[in-house]
Amino acid sequence: MYTNILIATDGSELATRAVEHGLRLAKSVGAGVVFVTVTEIWSALDMAGDIDKGRLDAVQAYEDATSRSAEAILAEAQARAAAMDVTSEIRHIKDRVPAEGIMETAELEDCDLIVMASHGRRGLQRMLIGSQTAEVIALSKRPVLVLR
Repeated sequence: MYTNILIATDGSELATRAVEHGLRLAKSVGAGVVFVTVTEIWSALDMAGDIDKGRLDAVQAYEDATSRSAEAILAEAQARAAAMDVTSEIRHIKDRVPAEGIMETAELEDCDLIVMASHGRRGLQRMLIGSQTAEVIALSKRPVLVLR
């Protein structure tokens, strides 16, 4: 049924539960997994504030911090896969909107399924914050398994 499952993670507790569920599914069907984490482009507003404080390397500092964070998130996911004897690959997509990075990776890696978490926001909070999961569900050409 599934041979290559994309599991999106941002390292949060909820995303880690999706990682665990996705790995159990992969193990049960003999699929491999591709873990992906996406980091957004730096905010010009945030960078301007840092530069006003005399921090001229703000963009590089942001890039370094997001790279270190992504490495840690993906290493943890890959360790969980290895512990379950599930073949895995990792991808860090930089400077993208998460939903776009997730869908593009699923296409490039020819994944049969996308597994991701939803934070369950509703109403005004969802409108203000947005939902990357909702965007993936609405626009993905691949099936999406959402865990709450």
